[in-house]
Amino acid sequence: MGGDRDTLEELLAGNERHVEALPEDYFAAVQTDQHPTVVAICCSDSRVSHEGMWGIERPGAVFTPSNIGNQIWDEDGGERIVDGGVLYPIHHTGTDVVAVVGHTGCGAVTAAYHVATGEEPPGPQGVDKWVDQLVPIVEEAIESGLVDTDADDDRVVNQLVEYNVDYQVRSLCDAADVPDDIDVYGFVYDFQGVYGDEPGRAYLVAANGETDPDALADIVPEGYEATARSLLHR
Repeated sequence: MGGDRDTLEELLAGNERHVEALPEDYFAAVQTDQHPTVVAICCSDSRVSHEGMWGIERPGAVFTPSNIGNQIWDEDGGERIVDGGVLYPIHHTGTDVVAVVGHTGCGAVTAAYHVATGEEPPGPQGVDKWVDQLVPIVEEAIESGLVDTDADDDRVVNQLVEYNVDYQVRSLCDAADVPDDIDVYGFVYDFQGVYGDEPGRAYLVAANGETDPDALADIVPEGYEATARSLLHR
């Protein structure tokens, strides 16, 4: 058994504070079932707070699958399928909105970019599986002409992050297992000031396959037009 008991103590103490702060009826509405309004598939990065980014403090509001590179698929017998963490709330809890959430400075996209340009995968195998799935997307993005390959690596990676979000959104919209009446939104969570000067802002970069910033600005509610931005489309 590992010797780091400090982290264990921090976890238990944090949970103690959590328990003490909860209202008495906190779980009353979700004791026996759940009806989340959105399934948000995020990158499994410690800097991305899945409920926190939306300011949600109640249980049962967001179904939160995550993986390396916020990818919507899995593999079954060599066949690529939509991940069950995305499909479960759509088919079994009445959820009719999907949010694909990438983030600036994504390590998975960075690794895929390095592999696409000739470097070795980062390892181990469990990581390489997810990175390898991103490599064809990165290659497609570079070939599309939308990515400024002459820019510095940070900008290239962030453009690839957005392209990956767009790609995952398109893939969900085209998937047979996702009903046509499901709305699929793509966001980039920016904690590095890449899209604007408000760290923690989630910028809308895609909606049901649409990626034009002007069209997206027409979709968002009044007052939120500035959240529709793009590093790829002007």
